[in-house]
Amino acid sequence: MVTKIGFDNAKYLREQSAEILKRVNLFHNKLYLEFGGKLLFDYHAARVLPGFDPNVKMQLLQKLKDDAEIILCICAGDIEKRKMRADFGVAYDADTLRTLDDFREWGLFVRAVLITRFEEQPGAISFRNQLERRGIQVVTHRLTRGYPHDVDTIVSPEGYGANPFIETERPIVVVTGPGPGSGKLATCLGQLYHEHVRGVRAGYAKFETFPIWSLPLDHPVNVAYESATCELRDATVMDRFHYDAYCEHSVNYSRDMEAFPLVQRILEKITGTTAIYRSPTDMSVNRAGFGITDDAVVREAAKQELIRRWFRYACEYTIGLVNRETVTRAEELMTRAGATKNDRRVVVEAERAAQEGIRLNKGNEGIFCGAAIELNDGTIITGNNSPLLHAASALILNAVKHLAGIPPEIHLLSPAITESVARLKRDVFAGRSPSLDLEETLISLSIGAAFNPSAEAAVEKLRELRGCELHLTHMPSPGDSAGLRKIGVNVTSNPAFASKYLFAT
Repeated sequence: MVTKIGFDNAKYLREQSAEILKRVNLFHNKLYLEFGGKLLFDYHAARVLPGFDPNVKMQLLQKLKDDAEIILCICAGDIEKRKMRADFGVAYDADTLRTLDDFREWGLFVRAVLITRFEEQPGAISFRNQLERRGIQVVTHRLTRGYPHDVDTIVSPEGYGANPFIETERPIVVVTGPGPGSGKLATCLGQLYHEHVRGVRAGYAKFETFPIWSLPLDHPVNVAYESATCELRDATVMDRFHYDAYCEHSVNYSRDMEAFPLVQRILEKITGTTAIYRSPTDMSVNRAGFGITDDAVVREAAKQELIRRWFRYACEYTIGLVNRETVTRAEELMTRAGATKNDRRVVVEAERAAQEGIRLNKGNEGIFCGAAIELNDGTIITGNNSPLLHAASALILNAVKHLAGIPPEIHLLSPAITESVARLKRDVFAGRSPSLDLEETLISLSIGAAFNPSAEAAVEKLRELRGCELHLTHMPSPGDSAGLRKIGVNVTSNPAFASKYLFAT
């Protein structure tokens, strides 16, 4: 797929920054700003809004850094059950540590890490100790008494008042976390309670990207957001509160619609006045729609994301992570947008490559895997597995050969290196197959680059694969997944296993 731009990142940055500053002034120079979605590496947004910088939120915070500080929330239960962030393959607690490092590198000030719903869980205690021994302030909050129905108890010394106040100094307090359910909203409202008890007329707003309120409900960008949250049973809906207040159509999502009446009552109880927000749309700061410059481009990009999501859920169902209803819902959304799996060009080519492998190895036992990648200029490259290489490994080597202008017959991997790695896997690690996965292949390639000019040229071309579309006919092994994630491709796979063995090594 030839990359086309449909989003003006600079315009969005200007619009969103200006809107945040308006909110700060509205609330007498003290705003608690809940950041929904990913603060860093928002690749979903980058995929459906081509031209969107996945780190634009950090760019925005850098612009406001002298006026902003950060509270980073993580739920104690998520620490305890080792909840994973799927796009990076790391647990939420590890992602919190990585995010703290990123904030430091971007020159942003983190006031504290807040462990929410804390009930003396051993994992949460260990995580708190780890942070405190590195000089990071850690605060713990227990579940708010009375939540969600008893507003009088919630907004009282026994409710929000029972959890400690986090002292802040700057006009903007960004409250974020590694994923949904981190306790961001409760943190904001609890801080507001303490501020108003102290006579500070602070306010609350929510930084949002999706759904985009100014786009139609059935716009593929909003449908793609709904698909991204299938497992949460989320849905994009019309904001009836906004229409009742202003006779204007606006899109929001179901969880915010369900929570809004309660949040509105809590805000009124805290401030002692009629809530300034009349709808969930009012409450959010979301100027993403104003950054779209080519609607046709973002529509097509969103359709491609719907296909990717369906493949992902189908694979997660196969390995037991989601239920059948999630897969069915993703398929319904894909159909609603007029997309099919074969609209993803690499799917057809990967399946063709697998069939070619079967043809060439007729009579041999084993599972034959195919892989295909679409380069930035639209060229399709394919590969399949062999006794030496996984399909993903063969594909990436073929792709960098093409980019570097290296003839197909030239070998990039030294036989001495591959044989040594295979022997290690077979004889020392007692592995079932000496075939090299992608991570092993990339390491072997980088070693060979020290004395092979062709391998060195191939390594230099790896960065050109970032953002390319890739499909496998079988689910990748752990080593293939790790390698593909590091290269930065948009990978999908059929929900099929590449081996008859139950335990993948």
